[in-house]
Amino acid sequence: MAVHDLAKQVAVDTGQLTLRCYGCARCSAGCPVSFATDLKTHQVIRLVNLGQLDKLLQSKAIWLCAFCKTCKQRCPNDIDGSEVIDWLKHKALEKKVTPALPNIPILYEVFMDSVEKLGRVYEAGWIGVYKIKTKTYTKDLKLGLKMIKKRKIKLLPGRIKNYRQIKEIFERARKG
Repeated sequence: MAVHDLAKQVAVDTGQLTLRCYGCARCSAGCPVSFATDLKTHQVIRLVNLGQLDKLLQSKAIWLCAFCKTCKQRCPNDIDGSEVIDWLKHKALEKKVTPALPNIPILYEVFMDSVEKLGRVYEAGWIGVYKIKTKTYTKDLKLGLKMIKKRKIKLLPGRIKNYRQIKEIFERARKG
């Protein structure tokens, strides 16, 4: 994608004016997951402005973003890096780019399935389905058993009041 074309598309789709970024890196300095990423938030914004979509879609950074909005709070130009990163994540899925961290999209999918079915996350079910889909059956088993023993994870699911409202949200989201 040509320089600035990607930034223009991001602005249209997300409202984030990445061309305002002057690279102060305050967003990256506050990011709680920056230690684990291959690209810092300010570098993601810079690559958007340079039209480097392919490099961005191959990065770990788009899958590790916690969507905590710290980047937005710290940005002197009011750019919400998490919105840009979320847009990139959706673009990667749309283009069927193999994620740099393939288990993370599975984690999101299983999490949202749990919320859609019950109106909340059913931790034991969510973890169980995730472990089956990622074939990591025994990884973290000791920790899981310890959490169950301390009653940090409920073995039986519950459903929230007004579940119908959650169902309607999912129905509206599917319609676009």
